[in-house]
Amino acid sequence: MDWFGRANITFTHSASPLALTRKDGTQTDLPTLCKEATPVCQLNPLLFNGHLQTMWTAVRVEGPPVYYRRKIFQADHKAYRGSFAVDFAVAPHKDTDETLPPRTAYFDEDLFAKIGSDDTKPMIVVLHGLSGGSYEIYLRHAIAPLVDDGSWEVCVVNSRGCANSKITSGVLFNARATWDIRQVVKWARATFPNRPLFAMGFSLGANILTNYVGEEGSDCLLSAAIAVGNPFNLEVSNKALQRTLVGKEIYSRVMGTNLRKLANLHKTEMLSQTSLDWKAIESCTYLHEFDREVQTKTWGYPTEEAYYRDASSSDAILAIRIPFFAISAADDPIAVNDAVPYGEFRYNPYTVLCTTSLGGHLSWFEIGGGRWHARPICNFLRSLISDIDLTALKSAANGSTPSFMGNQFDPMRRKLEILKV
Repeated sequence: MDWFGRANITFTHSASPLALTRKDGTQTDLPTLCKEATPVCQLNPLLFNGHLQTMWTAVRVEGPPVYYRRKIFQADHKAYRGSFAVDFAVAPHKDTDETLPPRTAYFDEDLFAKIGSDDTKPMIVVLHGLSGGSYEIYLRHAIAPLVDDGSWEVCVVNSRGCANSKITSGVLFNARATWDIRQVVKWARATFPNRPLFAMGFSLGANILTNYVGEEGSDCLLSAAIAVGNPFNLEVSNKALQRTLVGKEIYSRVMGTNLRKLANLHKTEMLSQTSLDWKAIESCTYLHEFDREVQTKTWGYPTEEAYYRDASSSDAILAIRIPFFAISAADDPIAVNDAVPYGEFRYNPYTVLCTTSLGGHLSWFEIGGGRWHARPICNFLRSLISDIDLTALKSAANGSTPSFMGNQFDPMRRKLEILKV
């Protein structure tokens, strides 16, 4: 039982976890590292359940300031064409651009052309949640300590059409659209060959990141990844939203409304390159209705349920072959506990799941307004850099589970075929 905001913390992992070598030559393992990085979870006792925690995010607070420079990338994928915006955390500046979120301005093209470096500073690529962007407070709480100490480089990949970015292909983001982060990670490896690369995703961005890491398997260019508030099984999570009055009339309605507003910002581009029924889109109220009218028809899924099943990241846990730390709240009303693949975390030694009994969806509000999730995130990343010999990590064979009687399970097999580069 939770008392006065003190949440219980549990860890789910393999009985034979990934071994890690410390820089001093001693041995540890991934669960131990995650547990050492996770402090006591003492939250605001007045926000004593997942609904109160989640709804408190609507209270307007400034949050830690993070300054960005934006670069527009041209997609290199033949099918998922167009452009997308990447925001790089930089030193504070006074430049303003009314077309962009606060504290964000475009990179000078000449300066960006010289951005490459042989330095060894760790770099983290971040994915935000549904219809959000680099400006999100939960995201800034997580990266501000890393940016402020000057020892980390951070960039945020904004989903197509989000954070005041323009779309040029008529297509918004998708829950399994891993191609933009794949391109950015490849670009980062080529541009900064000596930097250890990491990635972190929140909510829908956590789902995309988990799918990406699973797809890459033993070839993943990242040293480790963190997924926060991942809905994992999108069909289960969405049905849970529709099952209750609060889930449907508050959470699903708010997310559906936000997506409808986002689509309206890009109406001209979307109508010029798709055959979407805009009257049907404007009549959407709930998240699943928007997915039915936009995602299924844009991508070719027969139903929103088929889209949810194909885009879910629960099976992807089995294919991950880098250290992977997931953080979830059992009382999360959006990324619900029933959708969390506990069995898959117990199966794969490369993964650890930290579950708090309180916290809501990407909330974890502490007394005074701090956000608890920033603590284990920063501690984990700093421990990997300061204590662990990342060069000693060995990736096992990718993806598929051991064959039995001539059969083999492929956790990354998709039903929707998409043209590859």
